[in-house]
Amino acid sequence: MNPCAEPVRNARLCILTIAVFALLIGACDRQQTQTSPPAPEVTTIEAKEQQLELTTELPGRTSAHLIAEVRPQVSGIIKKRHFKEGSFVKEGQLLYQIDPAPFQAAYDSAAASLARAQANLPALKSRAVRYGELLAGGAVSQQDFDDVDSISRQAQAEVAYWEAAVESARINLGYTRVTASISGRIGKSNMTEGALATMNQPVPLATIQQFDPIYVDVPQSTVDLLRLKHRIASGSLSAEGESQKKVGLILEDGSEYPIEGTLEFRDVTVDPTTGTITLRAVFPNPDDVLLPGMFVRAVVREGIDRQAILIPQNAVSRDPKGNALTLVVDGDGVVRQCPIEIDRAMGNQWLVASGLCAGDRVIVEGALKVRPGMQVKAIPSAGDELPVAHAAASPAPVSN
Repeated sequence: MNPCAEPVRNARLCILTIAVFALLIGACDRQQTQTSPPAPEVTTIEAKEQQLELTTELPGRTSAHLIAEVRPQVSGIIKKRHFKEGSFVKEGQLLYQIDPAPFQAAYDSAAASLARAQANLPALKSRAVRYGELLAGGAVSQQDFDDVDSISRQAQAEVAYWEAAVESARINLGYTRVTASISGRIGKSNMTEGALATMNQPVPLATIQQFDPIYVDVPQSTVDLLRLKHRIASGSLSAEGESQKKVGLILEDGSEYPIEGTLEFRDVTVDPTTGTITLRAVFPNPDDVLLPGMFVRAVVREGIDRQAILIPQNAVSRDPKGNALTLVVDGDGVVRQCPIEIDRAMGNQWLVASGLCAGDRVIVEGALKVRPGMQVKAIPSAGDELPVAHAAASPAPVSN
């Protein structure tokens, strides 16, 4: 046996032993690293209750406060038009002049007949008085007195008849002057000078509309109405008296109308084809910004929610059935999935109807890298204080 081989073999065994120990130590370190990863960090906000005024935007259209169709009361040729189309006219202003000649002749004839009847009446009344005195003395018979008295009464009736005829002719003569029944803006004229206007014709001569103030009619779903009534009855939403009747307005170009309106009434009849009722609001319109028939959006106040909870929209996800979910971190730092019910969107936030309580820590960043049951490190968001949303809200889809 070679005496030099023994030290070499011992050296190899030492190196092999050291390598095995190194491998074992590395494996233990890797196993320890795999079994104890650091807790992931997530950003959270604290759910807080706040007082919030709830509003809803409803589409609608404007309509005139008063509408008057100008129609002829007598038939005749239009001699003159006395207004400019599209101008403002005052109540009682002359609009059209119908040829008055035939009506003036009828008035003069009735007046002449009245004068004739009135001229005969005094003599006949005196004769009846004299016959009455003679009858008392027995100088005339009862029949003679009755005949004279009858003629006198007929003369009085004829005077009354012609008085009524004169008044009727005077009214018809006045109808040849077609005047404005209300003050407002008058539209285009449907008939020109020289055209024949007839009484009870289907087409009006023109139309006057008064739109200061102006109405705004908007439909509201009966489902939303019942939901609102239930919330007020349960106390989760409180009405604020007269301020509740104030209505805002958004124009077609997205700008806000500067003057608030007032809610006049809710209709009591449901449209069976749409399942809606009509809300009517009245708005001052001193500068004629609003015109009848315009499409607008009315911002209707529902009430005050004194325990409203708002969370960012990016903190909410949905399950395959469409139910809203959010992730919260409990007191032990464990992620918990929380089903919630969303009422509506308020700007870039959701108004939570149920499922969250004040003090819950909602994950707003890092939700994709965690799952329910995981231990996490919650870091409060720098913008933990969410601003109160005052913008008009639209109802969100109801979760199943």
